[in-house]
Amino acid sequence: MKKQCILVTGGAGFIGSHTCIALHEAGYKVIIVDNFSNSHRDVLSRLNQILNTDIIFYEGDVRDQIFLAKIFKNHAIHAVIHFAGFKAVGESVKKPLDYYDNNILSMICLLRVMKEARVYILIFSSSATVYGDPKWLPIKEDSERYTTSPYGRSKLFIEHLLEDLYHAEPHWNIALLRYFNPVGAHDSGLIGELPNDVPNNLMPFVQQVAKGLQPYLSVFGNDYDTRDGTGIRDYIHVMDLAEGHVSALNYYQTNHGLLTVNLGTGQGTSVLDLVNTFEKINNCKVQYKIVERRSGDIAACWADVSFAERALAWRAKRDLAKMCEDAWRWECARTSLRV
Repeated sequence: MKKQCILVTGGAGFIGSHTCIALHEAGYKVIIVDNFSNSHRDVLSRLNQILNTDIIFYEGDVRDQIFLAKIFKNHAIHAVIHFAGFKAVGESVKKPLDYYDNNILSMICLLRVMKEARVYILIFSSSATVYGDPKWLPIKEDSERYTTSPYGRSKLFIEHLLEDLYHAEPHWNIALLRYFNPVGAHDSGLIGELPNDVPNNLMPFVQQVAKGLQPYLSVFGNDYDTRDGTGIRDYIHVMDLAEGHVSALNYYQTNHGLLTVNLGTGQGTSVLDLVNTFEKINNCKVQYKIVERRSGDIAACWADVSFAERALAWRAKRDLAKMCEDAWRWECARTSLRV
């Protein structure tokens, strides 16, 4: 049986690259598009090493419809997984035009090319940021949506855009996958999260403090109404998240329609939980200081994942210890990889 071709936009990025591994292992043929605006070229050679094959790759911008159309002409693409978007909340506040231009326009251009090529299966990389500060926990897919940053608004706008498209043209099959907090790395140690500058996310900052690349971790507040006073989030191993995309793709082998799914563990982990587990599992020290709360942060956020289990027969398998172990392996390995 001929393998189905899956186009992965932003496939050289953190989540995209791990999803390419999961797709390959599930028997799909992967085609990557990336412009390296928020990723690294050498990820491709390391993906080829992990998979023992050469992945098809095109360098370019998803906003370039002529470029995209050529890819669809060259390959019988079955479905698209769309990761190509800017994703830093703080940066989006400083550069709102860049975020709206890149995130929304790339989606519109991709949809137009898909429609022209009659490819109607799309898995969209959304975010739990669309829930804002939740009124109830755990968060269900039908919870109220609102956001407080240009990044979040771009994700929410695209969700509305895709919902409108589906209602106007119900032959589309569209999955909105709302991620919680991806961490960890592939257990080969060859790929992982690699911030271009000072990390915006907790785990890579913890890694860099443990490695001596940062002097200490700033813990933003210890007076929240949580078990240890620090913020609680739902951290999910990036390979569990990657496998969730495969499950969403498999869903459309026998089902049809618009699907909205939380991808998380369903468990809340505080900042200090993560730090303490990282130290214990990796036998290292993470220096930290308690500082004032950060504007815009919320006390707690974790997912209700029961619908993902029912609809996709998927659930996260890797625990916090595994997340910390794999993240540290990647941090130690990337020095020798010169990345």
